[in-house]
Amino acid sequence: MTTALSPIASEFDTAEDAAAHDRWFRNQVDAAVREADTPGAVFIPHDQVMAEMDAIIEAAEKI
Repeated sequence: MTTALSPIASEFDTAEDAAAHDRWFRNQVDAAVREADTPGAVFIPHDQVMAEMDAIIEAAEKI
C-alpha cells in the first residue's frame, strides 16, 4: 500500500518514494565517506581551490 504525501509537505508522491530516496542518499554519503577515508586520497584546501578558480575566471574574462 502506498501512502500519499501532501505536495506542500514533501517533494515525493508517496512515503515509499521518500524512503527510497533517503536510502539512496545515505548510500551516496556512505560511499563518499569511504572514498575520503581511502589512503592516498588527495584533499585540496577550499581556499586554494577558490584562488585557482578566481584565476581561471579572471583569465577567461580577459579573452
